Amino acid sequence: MAKLQVAIDLLNIDDAIALATKVAPYIDIIELGTPLIKSEGLAGIRKMKDAFPDKLVLADFKTADAGELEANMAFGAGADYITVLGATGDSTIAGAVKSAKAHGKSVVVDTIGVKDRVKRAQEAIALGAEFVELHAGLDEQAEDGYSIQVLIDEATRAGVAVSIAGGVNLSSITAVKNSGVTVAVAGAAIYGAEDPAKAAKELQELAMA
Repeated sequence: MAKLQVAIDLLNIDDAIALATKVAPYIDIIELGTPLIKSEGLAGIRKMKDAFPDKLVLADFKTADAGELEANMAFGAGADYITVLGATGDSTIAGAVKSAKAHGKSVVVDTIGVKDRVKRAQEAIALGAEFVELHAGLDEQAEDGYSIQVLIDEATRAGVAVSIAGGVNLSSITAVKNSGVTVAVAGAAIYGAEDPAKAAKELQELAMA
């Protein structure tokens, strides 16, 4: 059984809240994507958490420096999770983890752009991350020959708490869950669906099966 996270890459917080309202019954974690945070700032995080106080809210900062400072910002705005780039230095991850412990919150390390995601995932967990996102970004997914199976194989090998982001949909969710992930992250499969609530419900049923 894996938790389901919706990655909302819309640019307007009111649109994001409207989408989250439709899918909230079926998801565990609401992610404000990096473009949404860049568009709406900390106020967007506050609005989302105020709208869904019973849901875990993830602020996809993709922090690359000033880990403790940026984590303090995110947690102060109501986020339950902040993402820190796995490609950054250990001290940045450790700084964010220090903030998380002080706030009773959590750090997720995002491996976008990392060559050896399995190795970095193991290192990040040792540094105190709650889980590590094995992440193929939109640009990587658009490359010829991309397959989510790469992430599924990495999750199986990692031996630590991970999530998968990068093509999670109805076709792949069962294999993603069976790889042992803590969280399955779905973006376009939900927000791009004709009926987002139906899509989220179907994904949740498979993630929990």
